[in-house]
Amino acid sequence: MYGYISLNIEPFECIYYQAYPAYPAYLSFPPQLPIFTFLKIQMKKVYFLLGSNMGDSTAQLALARKKITQKIGKITRMSSLYKTAAWGNTQQPDFINQVIIVETHLSPETTLESALAIESSMGRTRLVKNEPRVIDIDILFFNKTIIETQNLIVPHPFIQERNFVLTPLNELSPKMIHPKLKETVNALKQKCADKLTVTKIV
Repeated sequence: MYGYISLNIEPFECIYYQAYPAYPAYLSFPPQLPIFTFLKIQMKKVYFLLGSNMGDSTAQLALARKKITQKIGKITRMSSLYKTAAWGNTQQPDFINQVIIVETHLSPETTLESALAIESSMGRTRLVKNEPRVIDIDILFFNKTIIETQNLIVPHPFIQERNFVLTPLNELSPKMIHPKLKETVNALKQKCADKLTVTKIV
């Protein structure tokens, strides 16, 4: 005789299996086998924008991807690399940017903490707004979740205003609907007023 109880508890689905072996009829109280617990982890899809304009930016992005794989989750897709002039403060080197898609079991808050820790480990500082950056790791989307807290806003509030975000994002997911604006990525790109040139390099 076999039976189970299934419980759904975010972010895990816990399934308890309880098994009873066959015993001779004269054993009225057979010992019970242990309960086995299996955790089915629900993976989330996270879109990150990576950017760098200090040192060997291509190598910086490669190192960031390696650290993200180690600390956050598996990279399932990634865009080409794109070169663009700095946004906001133009008196600095051009940026190399890329969008990647990552599967993770982490919460949004822990994902943010991990991304900030990776930035810090690579020498990222935050002293002046729009300053040159050895690495920048921004969360664009976290599943289709809308998050508005003191430390984290998702979707990223400036996706629709920046060509260097929309161009690599459109390469990966042109038909994805922005969960807050209710428009596709491609539609947002077509109507974006940002005229900075974004050049595909790899």
